[in-house]
Amino acid sequence: MVFSGAAVALATAFYLPITLLAPLHDAVPVELSVATPAVEQPALDFPEYGASGLGAIGYPGVLAQGGVTDPLPIASISKVVTALVVLDAKPLALGESGPDLTFSSIDEDFYNEQVAQNGVVASVSAGQVMSQRNVMSLMLMASANNYAQSLAAWAFGSEAAYVDAARDWLARQGLTGTTIADATGINPANASTVPDLITLAKLAIADPVVSEIVGTANLEIPDIGLVENRNGLLGVDGVDGIKTGTLDEAGSCLLFSAEHTVGASTVTLVGVVLGGPDHSTINAAIRGLLAQADAGFREVTLTTEGDAFAQYDTPWGDSAEAVAAQTTTAVVWANAPVTVDVEVDPVRLAPAGTGVGTAVFAFGDQQVSVDLDLDATIDDPGPWWRLTNPTRLF
Repeated sequence: MVFSGAAVALATAFYLPITLLAPLHDAVPVELSVATPAVEQPALDFPEYGASGLGAIGYPGVLAQGGVTDPLPIASISKVVTALVVLDAKPLALGESGPDLTFSSIDEDFYNEQVAQNGVVASVSAGQVMSQRNVMSLMLMASANNYAQSLAAWAFGSEAAYVDAARDWLARQGLTGTTIADATGINPANASTVPDLITLAKLAIADPVVSEIVGTANLEIPDIGLVENRNGLLGVDGVDGIKTGTLDEAGSCLLFSAEHTVGASTVTLVGVVLGGPDHSTINAAIRGLLAQADAGFREVTLTTEGDAFAQYDTPWGDSAEAVAAQTTTAVVWANAPVTVDVEVDPVRLAPAGTGVGTAVFAFGDQQVSVDLDLDATIDDPGPWWRLTNPTRLF
């Protein structure tokens, strides 16, 4: 009896504190099946001539395209390459005029050369001085071929040296389907593909100086006068750039960008049409494409506040879910799949509202991260459960 009593005393002395104070095991979450939204692919009516395509900032590659896939002449769209290559060597910040260019008889020769080829020109004279920014404006807005040559020769020493620099720049940008043989585009060897031109449009919009210039309707330039943008779609249906192109071998071309509102968001569309019969025809086709593109974008609900992404269950009967902390929407393109990656942490004891992880939705080049919180408290089971369930503590 003495030994039995001692055993009970010892067991009580050790058993009670061990069971009552023992740390609990973590409740391991079980991820739940999550449905992601889907949007149907719209049927876009691309022109039968040349080649065309649409893309959007923040969405990878080409969203949709039609026509031939081989490189086609791009005419004065080449000047967008000229602008970006020059800015790579002679950068300008937004609002800066940059260094001055002093023109010489060489620049007068550029003028005469372009006149002889029926190229678009703007007047120039030896001794004339103009800022880099204004030269670029003349090149991109008025499409003045002689000013494209002057800018390229100023930045690189000669137009031939510019061509070498442009080819290196194209390689660095991964634009392997694009060929540049001069700074103006009057050479029909300047050619590109729809995917490359969609990428070029995105690069142009990403550069604040180029983006501002191509979106300017008109500009007063000293010694030149009022310069008007040759893009007849500027300001129509949200179009805010980028560059026209016209050449016998290329037809009528336009590299364009446009702002479109989808739900509560704004999407920047970019696109190109090459090889059109005239600018009125391709402008009408582009307006149609922009209207059709609206059907390809949808504002979808990724999460509704309280949506469950994981379940927690404890041995003592407490349960909780990891739920979305807020309602979240996103604008997605039809054929861009939406995926979700759920990361939730094990939980021991925690009140309702505790952050336990995230759900990361991915679509195109974009990601949306949604916080996940506990929807109920996971509390201590209390002394009675601890005392009566010792095997579930250890």
